[in-house]
Amino acid sequence: MRNTRIPFIHIAIALCCILLLPLRLRAEDAAEYIAIRKEGASRIAIVLDKTASDGARQAEWARSLDNTINKGLDFTGLFNLLPAPLNIRNAQGGALNLASIASVGGDIYAGGSVTKKAGKPVLEMHVYDTSGKSLLARAYTGDETQLRAIGLRFCADLVELLTGKRSVFGTKIVFVSNRTGHKEVYTCDFDGENVVQLTNSNSISLTPVISPDGNYIAWTDYTSGRPDLYIKNLATGAKVSVNKHGVCISPAWRPGTNTLVTTLSYQGDQDLYLIRADGTVERRLTKGGGIDVSPSFSPDGSKMAFVSTRQGGPQIFIQDMNSGQARRLTYSGTYNTQPSWSPSGDKILYSSMQKSGEINIFMINADGSRLLQLTSGAGNNEYPSWSPDGSMIVFSSTRDGKRKLYVMNVDGANQKPLLRMAGEQQQPSWSGSK
Repeated sequence: MRNTRIPFIHIAIALCCILLLPLRLRAEDAAEYIAIRKEGASRIAIVLDKTASDGARQAEWARSLDNTINKGLDFTGLFNLLPAPLNIRNAQGGALNLASIASVGGDIYAGGSVTKKAGKPVLEMHVYDTSGKSLLARAYTGDETQLRAIGLRFCADLVELLTGKRSVFGTKIVFVSNRTGHKEVYTCDFDGENVVQLTNSNSISLTPVISPDGNYIAWTDYTSGRPDLYIKNLATGAKVSVNKHGVCISPAWRPGTNTLVTTLSYQGDQDLYLIRADGTVERRLTKGGGIDVSPSFSPDGSKMAFVSTRQGGPQIFIQDMNSGQARRLTYSGTYNTQPSWSPSGDKILYSSMQKSGEINIFMINADGSRLLQLTSGAGNNEYPSWSPDGSMIVFSSTRDGKRKLYVMNVDGANQKPLLRMAGEQQQPSWSGSK
């Protein structure tokens, strides 16, 4: 933030205080799915045909839909997009030429048409495998202003069909940017589109997180001259603050509840407290000595990962929410922060400062086994956050100089910029759609 170490704001602030659409996507997992990827292949090869249309207006719709679908499927990193060969349809009758799909290395074919009914676009999409078996035949409609949402609905259905899991389509990312000259909270779509500024504090706003039900957003705000926690109802706009003396930083929502955990120091030590959505304190969670910050919950809310200096340098610990018992998770490295628990519950991401001074992102099993480094040799990489479906990770990186947001697949592959906007962007948090 103000220097190369500030992105580790959780520990930095704590130490300072001591020393001084209507078109909603399906969220449920599919009970069955079609495993179409070739053995040994990392991606599904899909022959993606241009959307057919009849009429000038429909042709504009088709171009917009093709652009959305191509970008959406490419974003996931799951597909190898192949243009339809010239002989994709037989000369007589226009029937689909299945042999041409296989001839270009395709696993499946996807194509369709857009028509106008009652003044609204209707996208009809069909997906076939190389044997000619129909895998999907579905129509999508909405207002003309919802072409992007229509295209993404097809993308979501296709991903769920082929993987058995919900997709990133329709999800949101909140983050911090200083493009106005002040650090404010913003939100954007999963792919960096539709950026919206959420705060206008003209001060410093940090570490935004949206509640699991999408009803609230919480963040740390310095408008008063000190770090205060604000909680805002996104539907009504009503906002409350946690008015406690001392530090109040790094909130995280507890799944299945309207409560969150944040670091407070009004009782002396900087410990983690459970806070209700109305801003009142429910109970104190940690009393382990040292500094406890940066909480992240298991999907069922029964366990909490957090950063603590109770044994020296900052390390990741896991605490049982019922018993209060905590165990240390990380032993490799001397400066480990910013844990993020996977939606599947078996893995935890975190940032680690290495001996070279470079900050990189690691992934470890929740039981402490199988440590995997996901970034290296590309500047400082921090604040990892899982996509709600667990297939992708958003993070901030200085690999191109300024701090910008990037995404990658869960194995560290397919690292690419999320969005291009003025200033710096950091502290992303990926949330599900409401």
